Amino acid sequence: MRVMTIFGTRPEIIRLSLVMKVLDQHCEHITVHTGQNYDESLSDIFIRDLEVRQPNVHLGIRSASFGEQVSQILAGIDQVLEEKRPDKILILGDTNSALSAIVAARRRIPVYHMEAGNRCYDDRVPEEINRRLIDHSSTILMPYTGRSKDNLVREGIDRERIYVTGNPINEVLESFSAKIEESDALTRLGTERFEYFLVTLHRSENVDLPERMQEIFKGLSAVGSKYGKPIFVSVHPRTASKIKEFGTNIDTTNIRLVDAMGFFDFVTLEKNALAVLTDSGTVQEECCIFGIPNVTVRDVTERPETIECGSNILSGGGPQDILRAVDLALSQPANWTPPAEYLATNVANVVSKIVLGFTNLRAYSS
Repeated sequence: MRVMTIFGTRPEIIRLSLVMKVLDQHCEHITVHTGQNYDESLSDIFIRDLEVRQPNVHLGIRSASFGEQVSQILAGIDQVLEEKRPDKILILGDTNSALSAIVAARRRIPVYHMEAGNRCYDDRVPEEINRRLIDHSSTILMPYTGRSKDNLVREGIDRERIYVTGNPINEVLESFSAKIEESDALTRLGTERFEYFLVTLHRSENVDLPERMQEIFKGLSAVGSKYGKPIFVSVHPRTASKIKEFGTNIDTTNIRLVDAMGFFDFVTLEKNALAVLTDSGTVQEECCIFGIPNVTVRDVTERPETIECGSNILSGGGPQDILRAVDLALSQPANWTPPAEYLATNVANVVSKIVLGFTNLRAYSS
């Protein structure tokens, strides 16, 4: 059996890392990197840290407008599918790379989708449109939670095609716990546990709009001023380019911009922060697991279970709203219980059995 796994971003590499290793052992496994995360710090470092082998195919697609990037990805994947003729496709998440499901479906190749069913119900979020397109192009859907399964059922997807696997992130964190503990990231930044705030921002709705980004940085500066602690902003290349573009209009008082770092260093900073402010879905999940207060600098989230268990609060992008959310997050004990699906530790094996266990699915692919 020939299985092709397609990815292109840091979150995909993290969550697929253990699954790909299992598939390497049990089938002819072809991996394809689209190049969507074109910066070394967002791709190659994570491949190295997570001990993922180099991909069989690298499309080398670089940053471009949405239309240009998606057209290049779909054309490139179509050519790879023609050349490699896989029996099945594995994808994860809501990225432009995962839109490869559309091409595979047109070729009647069964598509297995991890992280299916996430919804924020806000079409201003580009990934929300991707999610629906990918889910409805997929053959077998593997949501992390029962809530995500319910979302799919409400959209008319047959229950028999849906398998709740649990979230793979905890299994990855546990597998590399020793290397995470070895990180000296705090020492290199000259800080100590609970003596700083950590921030990540990368979503287009936050960093592509000058006014929105300016307001967010005012809020971050206000947090640093009130609590007398540095704000470490892990700078995604997209965010870095926008900071440079917007120049002096960005308030960096009390803020230290830190180059994007490898997996072990980032997780170390994350689990030792006083609180984390982010627009990343992965970071929301990790903070929930680590017991670190999390403020999501967005208007919506596709991880509502983090809000329900008490680990997460939505702040929006206004300066006073951000400060108020941080105050609230720090005023309450971090005594929540993560959702059971977030603590799963056998996801790679479960997913590999689902992918390799169905042998006659072409009739169900469209």
